[in-house]
Amino acid sequence: MEKKRPPEPEYPVVVGSFGENSRYRLVWLRGIGWEPLAREDFEARVREVFPDIDLDDPEQVHWVDGSEEWPAWHPPENDEP
Repeated sequence: MEKKRPPEPEYPVVVGSFGENSRYRLVWLRGIGWEPLAREDFEARVREVFPDIDLDDPEQVHWVDGSEEWPAWHPPENDEP
């Protein structure tokens, strides 16, 4: 039996929620799929795929948790003396 693929989201970009201690959000790009992106890489990567996108338009970029924020991330401390 062949598995049916779930429908793609209606938005060109979907920004997934984030977990603790991670500097990345999973971002879904239509036609490409999910990618982990850091805040500093987000706009450049989205514009690479969708050059004319309006990042502030909720019809084009959907934030799953509605926060439009990035996780506060700090590199792990080195336990060595």
